[in-house]
Amino acid sequence: MRRPLWLSLAYALLAVAGAALLWLPFHTQSALDDWAVTLRERGTPARATVVDQVTESGGNKGSSSSTMYFSYVVDGRTHAQEVACFEVCRAAGTEVPIWVNPADPGDFVTDFGQLSGHRGRVQGVLGVVGLAALGAGVVLTLSRIRRAARPGDRAARPGHDPARPDRPRRVAAAPVGDGRPYTGRGKRKRNVRR
Repeated sequence: MRRPLWLSLAYALLAVAGAALLWLPFHTQSALDDWAVTLRERGTPARATVVDQVTESGGNKGSSSSTMYFSYVVDGRTHAQEVACFEVCRAAGTEVPIWVNPADPGDFVTDFGQLSGHRGRVQGVLGVVGLAALGAGVVLTLSRIRRAARPGDRAARPGHDPARPDRPRRVAAAPVGDGRPYTGRGKRKRNVRR
């Protein structure tokens, strides 16, 4: 049974959408890295104090995540912001040099290159969804291509009738060495000429 063409297009589009979603976290991370460099060049220098550090258990399926809570003063006003612990996690009471965005005091980069807040989480989840969609789209597309190639293979085999795929084609009996057709051995004898 032939599947409709729109199904093949849907599989291909699933793979393309998956690839786009998988690309998104890499693009986002690159943009965040560029922004961190820009903040270090153009941001207002300040010193932040790690007020607290909290580790949340991810349960039995996920890994735990840690967050540092910073307090800092910019233009005479005290601000508080959190920073996710990825590569570096400072203890409470530690002073950390930061560079603050003049247009948004809640936006800063630390001396160890970490931006304030938890950025890129949504894009990371979309990347996982994209990986699954890409894998499913590729597998389904490849299986469709293999299925499409099979009918030609069946037609080339002797004994297969392409007009009636549910029934093998009858093959004319080939003559045996003495010119008579070979009928095979069975329980009943069939019109055998002697």
